[in-house]
Amino acid sequence: MSQFKWGIIGTGGIARAFATDIALLDDHVVAAVGSRSLEKAESFIGSIPGAQAYGSYDELIDAPHIDAIYVATPHPLHKDNVIAALNAHKPVLCEKPFAVNASQAREMVAAAKANDVALMEAMWARFLPHYAKIRQIVASGILGEITTIHADHGQRLADQNIARLVEPELAGGALLDLGIYPISFAHMVLGVPQSITSSAVFTDKGVDAQTSMILDYANGAQAVLNTSMIVQTPCTAVIAGLNGYLEVNRTFYNPTSMRLTLFDGTVTEYSSDYKGHGLREQAVEFARVVKSGAKESPILRWQDSIAIMEMMDTVRSHIGLTYPCEN
Repeated sequence: MSQFKWGIIGTGGIARAFATDIALLDDHVVAAVGSRSLEKAESFIGSIPGAQAYGSYDELIDAPHIDAIYVATPHPLHKDNVIAALNAHKPVLCEKPFAVNASQAREMVAAAKANDVALMEAMWARFLPHYAKIRQIVASGILGEITTIHADHGQRLADQNIARLVEPELAGGALLDLGIYPISFAHMVLGVPQSITSSAVFTDKGVDAQTSMILDYANGAQAVLNTSMIVQTPCTAVIAGLNGYLEVNRTFYNPTSMRLTLFDGTVTEYSSDYKGHGLREQAVEFARVVKSGAKESPILRWQDSIAIMEMMDTVRSHIGLTYPCEN
C-alpha cells in the first residue's frame, strides 16, 4: 500500500495533534516537518521515524518527496504559507480559521485556481463521522423544517496568557479560534444567513473575550451562537425543526454522542466509540481529493470557507474588532 506523505509547516500543539492522529492510519505518514528553527523541527520529528526536519518553511515547501502540506502556523501566517506552497504546486490542507479575513481567503483560493492545485480548510469537525450523520439526519427531513440552532464554544483560556489567543498581532480573541466552530456548524446546516446581529466583551488588549451572535435566515430560521475564552461552557449544539430536535453532546465539534428526540416522544441515541483526536478524517478526505485529481472537497468547498470568513468579517465589523495583520 503506497503511503500518502505529509509535510507539516509549524510545530505547535495542533501540528503535534495532527501528527499523532495521522499515526493511526496505515497509509498516511508524516514525512517532513518545517519550522523557522531547525532545532524545533528536529525536536518535533524525534518520535516520528523516517521524518525529515527542515529549518525553514521554504525548504519544506520545496521538498520533492511530500504529497501535500499541512499548514499549522498561527492565523496571520496562513495566507503567505498557503500561497507559497500552492505556487510550488504542492496541495495544501490549511488549519482553521482558513485566513484572518475573507479577502485573504479569496487570495488563497485564487492561487489554488491559478496553479491548478488542491486546497482545503482543515475545519476538522466537518469531516468527523458524527458530522456526516448530522448531515444525513438533516437531509432525511425527519426533523421537519429547521427553525432553530443553538451552539456554544467556551473555554477558560483568557487567563492562561496564550499569545495566539490574547495578542491582536496574532489575530487573537475568541471569535476566530473558538467561535468558528459554532459558526461553521450553523453554516453546514442552514447556509449563509440573511443578516447577523453581534455583541462582544473585549479584553484589555483589544480582542474579543466573548462574542454572541444571532444569525437570521430568509426562511425565518435563526442560529443563536456564543463563544467565550473567559469561561468553560457546555460546548453543545442543538438543531431543532418542526418535528423534533437533535442534541449534540459535549463537545459537539469533537467525536461525541447525539440524541434525536421527535415530537411524538420517540428518542434515538447515537453513541460514540471513536478512538483518537479526530484530525485524521480530514487528512483521508484531502488525500482522496488529491489522488482523484479534484481541487476541492464537496464536504467543505472553497466557497464555504470564504462564506464562513465573510460571516466572521461581518461579526467583527459589528463589534469593532480589527487586527494589525489584516492585509
